[in-house]
Amino acid sequence: MQESKRQKQVAAVLEKELNAIFQHLGLTVIQGVLVSISSVKLTPDLSEARVYLSFYNSPLPDHTLKSIEERMREIKKQLAAAIRHQLRIVPSLTFFVDDTLAYVDKMENLFKEIHNRDKEKTSKK
Repeated sequence: MQESKRQKQVAAVLEKELNAIFQHLGLTVIQGVLVSISSVKLTPDLSEARVYLSFYNSPLPDHTLKSIEERMREIKKQLAAAIRHQLRIVPSLTFFVDDTLAYVDKMENLFKEIHNRDKEKTSKK
């Protein structure tokens, strides 16, 4: 099902405010890992928000995700203060690892490998 206009608007507000909160709390860099919010998706009733996080230079993204979830209470408190005039209810937050970058990197490596194999085949002929 496609997101409604309201879902997209609220998701944009949440993403903006969460980015500011992450910067304020120092959650943009955790133990040398760069953290960014890649997207926010909301349920149709706006009660739940799925926040997708990208991690750069993270050998253990689940460990970094856990350290963010430990500060959930602080994050939600600041989010409630930031959006209190825009939303009646603060949606419950669930954080997920966005592995899109890892997937893209994997695909690029596969294409390079295929390209190199093709070069080897043509050079042997």
